[in-house]
Amino acid sequence: MSAHLTTVAGVPVDTRHWIGGERVASAATFTDTSPIDGAPLAEISRGTPAEAAAAVAAARAAFPGWAATPPAERARLLRAVADGVDRRLEDLSLVETTDNGALLRSHRRGVMPRVAHNFRFFADRLEELEHEDFTTRDHTNHVTWDPAGPCVLITPWNAPLMLATWKVAPALAAGNTVVLKPAEWSPLTASLLADIAAEAGLPPGVLNVLQGYGSEVGDALTSHPDVRRISFTGSVPTARHIAASAAPHLTPLSLELGGKSPLLVFADADLDLAADLAVEQYDNAGQVCLAATRILVEESVAEEFTRRFVDRASRLRQGDPRDEATDIGPNIHPRQLDKIDGFVRRALADGARAVIGGHRGEGQYYAPTLLTDVRQDSEIVQEEVFGPVLTLQTFTGEDEAVRLANDTRFGLAATLVTGDPSRAARVSARLVAGTVWVNCFFVRDLRAPFGGSRDSGVGREGGNWSFDFYCDVKNTVTAPKGWNDHG
Repeated sequence: MSAHLTTVAGVPVDTRHWIGGERVASAATFTDTSPIDGAPLAEISRGTPAEAAAAVAAARAAFPGWAATPPAERARLLRAVADGVDRRLEDLSLVETTDNGALLRSHRRGVMPRVAHNFRFFADRLEELEHEDFTTRDHTNHVTWDPAGPCVLITPWNAPLMLATWKVAPALAAGNTVVLKPAEWSPLTASLLADIAAEAGLPPGVLNVLQGYGSEVGDALTSHPDVRRISFTGSVPTARHIAASAAPHLTPLSLELGGKSPLLVFADADLDLAADLAVEQYDNAGQVCLAATRILVEESVAEEFTRRFVDRASRLRQGDPRDEATDIGPNIHPRQLDKIDGFVRRALADGARAVIGGHRGEGQYYAPTLLTDVRQDSEIVQEEVFGPVLTLQTFTGEDEAVRLANDTRFGLAATLVTGDPSRAARVSARLVAGTVWVNCFFVRDLRAPFGGSRDSGVGREGGNWSFDFYCDVKNTVTAPKGWNDHG
């Protein structure tokens, strides 16, 4: 076996970059470890600014040919990538579970099928993309979506391949070329995606994968004058740095930055449903940007809601994510575990009470936690923990519920549970959020816009909104006559 191949869960994975249709090794490496047991998985090529420049150059060289490729052919190749994902679904599931600790059953049944769906959806959307012509004083307006150029896509560690392809698929469908920079804590399935794309027939340089630390290759990518779009999912401080780096070239940005979303439970709600939805927020060990981590319950039903919640939460099984019976796996990295524990310790010292949890487990596991007696202005209520930690507060009416729900600097999502359709409409209209779920959670359709308000991000992707971002939208206005006036 090559020195640059590692075997993860029985699956060979190349640890080098993918640039211009070739594997490229770095002089230095970084160690990728599994959150399941802390064991080292691979030594990954550690990118440098020189390799970042090479990746952008490869994307720039491939852009004219890919942009000129007819939409039907681009769509065919994207569907071929989806077919490759389907064929390797088990490999991708095993590798990603080992690399980031999310449940194997979720990868098999939901996450990896969604990866394939991302490619098929945007292939279909590309072939359907059109805007009805309209007239202005008998002049015809014709709207088109023109490929913008090389795109830099910087993706997070909590759902590595699904969130990467949520960006890669529309960028490629739009006729752009891509430099994908996966998170250093979970880089392995991005490398497998490069193999799948090459096997599907994607031309060299259309998709490039650059591994490494953001602090070492990030600026080289986001400040590059040949980059035409940047899409980033991650933290607010990193987004501010990226925006400053992109500003000199006015490179358009799409930023999805997490949140501190509320779950509002009204007295007329189905409390069993509300408790189920609240416990669902522990999914992926709480490492979900959309998670409704602030539970707001109408005071008159708070005691009964809490009883039902604790009953359900007590049945959750935490352990090895490769076990089909496991409900909650490990947190991604010791540094993230320390961050989560720090939040909880400071909250307890500040007067919060742990109804359940409030402590570490063994290894990289943190006990599912519910904190009450928290102040609205406290750190635990205002800042994103990104772990299995929820808070519970009470309210006495719609106005107070909305005030508490909107009283953070974030605005990614919100969930409300009520038996009154008119209340659902009133409250939804007043919530500051990119997505509002009523009596449900995490129902995602790729036709819908996705993004956040306030510090939860800039812009929307999904459906035609993705093409609006990844393209230069052009309007061509044609006079009704006069073709031969100057002939």
